[in-house]
Amino acid sequence: MDQDILVNKYAEAYLTKNNELQFRFKINEDYLNGEDMFKVKVNIHNKKLAEALGTEEIIYGEEEVLNGEYIEVKEDGGNYIHMDPLPLKIDLHIAELEKIIAGGQAVSIEVYNGKEVFGTGNLTNFSSEF
Repeated sequence: MDQDILVNKYAEAYLTKNNELQFRFKINEDYLNGEDMFKVKVNIHNKKLAEALGTEEIIYGEEEVLNGEYIEVKEDGGNYIHMDPLPLKIDLHIAELEKIIAGGQAVSIEVYNGKEVFGTGNLTNFSSEF
């Protein structure tokens, strides 16, 4: 699947001043095929980043209490998702984090439901509070 489901100018990894990484993005609703519920999986492909986060994947919509187990499509077209920040277990320098993320192969996003994958996209923007 080649559909880039992320609205790229709104997709980023954000480093907080508490040394936590937060994934933020906007879903391109054109690819949701009229579905009103979905889940988002963040895949961490970079080994060093996965070690720092303590995981290779994060699923949003699985345990969150947003209309059961799924995220609901907003009527106003504002499907901005700010995932809960994840504390870094290993300190990575800001410049190193930015290089890892901006490379385009470290973090991918997959939007799906129980029946189909609507689209994927690579997260390549990085910013921080520092």
